[in-house]
Parts: sequence; C-alpha cells; structure tokens
Amino acid sequence: MERVEEDDPKQNNVKTRPKGGLVTMPFIFSNEICEKLAVVGFNTNMISYLTTQLHMPLTKAANTLTNFGGTASLTPLLGAFISDSYAGRFWTITVASIIYQIGMTCLTLSAILPQLRPSPCKGEQVCQQATAGQLAILYGSLLLGALGSGGIRPCVVAFGADQFDESNPKEATKTWKYFNWYYFVMGVSILVAVTVLVYIQDNIGWGWGLGVPTIAMFLSIITFIIGYPLYRHMDPAGSPFTRLLQVSVSAFKKRKLAMVSDPNLLYRNDELDASISVGGKLVHTPDMTFLDKAAIVTEEDIVKPGQAPNLWRLNTIHRVEELKAVIRMGPIWAAGILLITAYAQQNTFSLQQAKTMNRHLTKSFEIPAGSMTVFTMVSMLSTIALYDRVLVRIARRYTGLDRGISFLHRMGIGFMISVLATLVAGFTEVKRKEAALAHGLQDKAHAIIPISVFWLVPQYSLHGIAEAFMSIGHLEFFYDQAPESMRSTATALFWTAISVGNYMSTLLVSLVHKFSARADGSNWLPDNNLNEGKLEYFYWLITALQVVNLIYYICCAKLYTYKPIQIHGKDSESEGDAGVELASKV
Repeated sequence: MERVEEDDPKQNNVKTRPKGGLVTMPFIFSNEICEKLAVVGFNTNMISYLTTQLHMPLTKAANTLTNFGGTASLTPLLGAFISDSYAGRFWTITVASIIYQIGMTCLTLSAILPQLRPSPCKGEQVCQQATAGQLAILYGSLLLGALGSGGIRPCVVAFGADQFDESNPKEATKTWKYFNWYYFVMGVSILVAVTVLVYIQDNIGWGWGLGVPTIAMFLSIITFIIGYPLYRHMDPAGSPFTRLLQVSVSAFKKRKLAMVSDPNLLYRNDELDASISVGGKLVHTPDMTFLDKAAIVTEEDIVKPGQAPNLWRLNTIHRVEELKAVIRMGPIWAAGILLITAYAQQNTFSLQQAKTMNRHLTKSFEIPAGSMTVFTMVSMLSTIALYDRVLVRIARRYTGLDRGISFLHRMGIGFMISVLATLVAGFTEVKRKEAALAHGLQDKAHAIIPISVFWLVPQYSLHGIAEAFMSIGHLEFFYDQAPESMRSTATALFWTAISVGNYMSTLLVSLVHKFSARADGSNWLPDNNLNEGKLEYFYWLITALQVVNLIYYICCAKLYTYKPIQIHGKDSESEGDAGVELASKV
C-alpha cells in the first residue's frame, strides 16, 4: 500500500491529535457533493441545453452526450492509476477538481456570453447552429469535465475510507458506516440536482443553472484543501499494474518448475514489501498455485544480501497474493453489471411509460416524467438511513458482525430485490396497456391514458432499495478486498461496472428490437407506439436474466475466498493461525 505520513513522536513531545477520523468527513464530502451536483445537474438536462441553446440536431446532441458519458466512464481508471502509482489520492483529487472547475467555468461562460453561442431563433426561420469555435468550447469543456471526474470518482471514496485506521479496532468499525453515509450524501446531492438545478435551468436561466454548481465546486476545492492538515495522507507505492504484470511474467517463465512441497519455502521479503503492506502482509492461499511459481527461488534468483531481486523473475508471496486477490474479485465484479442494466431502464422505457400516464397531482400541477426518479432516490436514501440506524443493530444480534451482515450478503439482498423490481415492472406495463385498450387509446401513441403514474412508483422504489443494498455492498467489497496498494484502482472498477452495465442495456435493447420484429411490423419495443409493443416481455426477459445472474452470484459468493492478512505485530514470525485475519474484519 502506501506509507502513512505521521509525526515522529521522538521529535515532538507534545501530544497531537491523530490524523484522520470523522473530523475530516465534511471536507471530503463537500467535494463529492459538488462533483455530483455538477455531473448530474449537467447530464439530466444537458440535452435541452444543446438543442435549445446551441441549436444542435437531436441525434447529434444525443451522440455528443453519449460520447462524453462513455469517456467519463473510462477516465476513472486513468485517475486511479495516477493516484496509486505517482500522485497519491489527495493531490489527484485536488488537481482533478481544478481541471473540472476549469471545464465548468468555460461551459458556464458559454451560457452567459452571447458571442459564445448562436443567436436565438426568430419566428419560423431556420435556427443558426453553433460555429466550429463555439462547439470547440463545448467539447473542450466536456472533455475537461470527463478528465476531472476521472480523478475525483475513484479517489474520493478511497481517500475517505483511508481516514479510518484499520489497525485500530475502534476506527475499523467506522469504515462500513462511512460507505453508507458516503452513498447517502451522494444520493442527496443527486436528488438536489434533478430537482432544484433542473428547475433553475428551465425557469431562471442556464447562466444560473450552470453557475450554481460551478460556484459550489470552487468552494468545495477551497474547503477540501483547507482540510489538508487533518487528513491521513498515503504516499503512492508505484504502479500496481506493473507489479501484477511482473508476477504474471515471472510465473510464466517458471511454469515448468515443480511446485515446492512447503509454502513456507516461497520467497518473502518484508523490506521489499514494506511500502505496499502497511496494513499487514497477505499470506499464502492454496488456490491458483500456478501463480505461486513466481515466488519459487532458483539459483539464478539468488542475489547478494540487501540487493533487490529481478522482479520480472522472482516475486514475493505478498505480490503473488495481490494478483490472486484481483483475480478473485473479477466474478463478483461481473455479477454487478446486470443490475445496472436493469436499473438503466428507468431513464428509457420507464420514462416512456410515465409520459403516457396521468401525471397530474392537481388540475394545474403535473409531475414531469423525468422527475419520477425522485422516488428511486427517496427510497434509496430512506433504506440507507433505516439500514444504518435500525437493521444493522437487529442483524448484529444474530451475526455478531459490527456491520450487521457481510457485504456479500448485502449484495445478494440487492440482487433479489432487483429481480422483484423488473418483475413488478412487467405487470405494471400489462395494467397500463389494459387501461389503454379499455379506453380505445391503443392506437394513439401520444394520448394520455387515464391511469395514474403512481402505478410506476413500486418499480422505481424497488430499484432504489436494491441500489441501497447492492451498490453500497459492491463499493465496500472493492475497497475491503482489493490489495491495499491499489484501492483507488479497485474503486474505479465500481464505476467501470456501471459503465459496462449501461452499454449492456444498449446492446440488449438493440438485440431485442432486432429479433422481436415481425413481418407485420410488430415489435416488443416499437419505435413509435409503446401501446402496441410487448414491453412487459422485455421486463420479464431482464427478470429471467437476473435470476440466472443471482444463481451465478450465489455460486461465486459461496466459492469466494476472503483475502487473509497477517497483521503487523501479531506473531509476525509465523504464518500460522495466530496473527492472521480475514480482510473483512467488521
């Protein structure tokens, strides 16, 4: 992992407050809140800005946002690599936030200054599209935003968790609480973005609509930097990808060697691993023994005392176990993709359902179809609060775990609720179509069917509850089970799973649309009239896929081996049972 910067007690006799802890949370959360306000506030209504202010054609505007979203989903891997390898989490977050700030400022200025956008449309004349220069400002701003979010997303959550010392039992139990409240704060900021910011953009103006999160981001950077003296700072320990590659290469080179009879004969070097094993050494596990060959010492590997070995031929067992830990995480990571695929339908087909239903609360007030996600956010936030304050205490009596249930169990519950969400969505669509048929509106694509939009609340709410269990469990899993030297990189995998899940949704919709088409023009997912389609079949197809995914996940969770750590100072001379703890300690 990285080395903790601490004051030398021999040089300072004055007792100082330990770094890190809950006191750092406001500084860290402020950065996350503003990043989410900006990202969600921009993305939720950005299609409107591009079409109404820059006069982009709808398809071009949609592709622009899709390309930006795809780029923003990949940059966390780059940000995590820089953080774990070179810059450390604090400086990665700081520099990335400044880059994001520049992008937001440019975009806000383009909304304020008339010369940076096309002239408003007059009457029936053809609207003037944005010039190449005006588009360059837009694309540059979006690119800076993608790069900035790539440095913030994977590092903020890991940096916050770093503030709790895992070797201290009193602080270790606070780590799982941190993940709950991190996600809660993120959810609140998203809720504010899809309500308050969207209202400002639509009713007050884009200058204020983009300016408010820009100002908030600037204040968050100042606040985050002010907290510098309070943080526990971790130094980067070199490229984790290089270490994983070195183990793979050395294991391949020694693939023909016979395995040693005793694992204790495998190579160990505490001095070499000191910077990447601050929290404790990973001990040997009996699976994937073909990788253990990277730690077999041959005559060619023997070096003089104090001299480092050639890591492309010989690696310590700790480094071998790092690679094993990453490989073990793969199947669990993959299981989370399909839940995001199911969740993504809220912004597509669930939204289209809402547009055809009666959304009036009163005669004069109508709920915007896009605001139905509020029910998802509210149910997610309520579940997180209930879980943290009530459910954990109840579960603790039966499991003995401070966190109530393990993150693997938490993820499993989320998967089961997600299955129920898409199952309910299918029956709700049947109900909606029956109402359309009963009122003779089946052939009228844009007619409002006299059925309340609140029939959709159960599916939206169930998705929110599922996310509160699964997504937070997923995040905990990545941080807890990743080798400590590559936790930012592992957290980036959380965002990568979200990206892949959205791409899977696009692929699934395309395949269903293609293969469900009939010669008479009917289709499960018609382009024009949802009433003539079979959307319920699509929802139930996702339900069936999720059931298969749930069975797959249960098998993976049953077979999963928690990474065992030998805590420093606990019988460090032996790798027996004493001093060895599973990574999930609370």
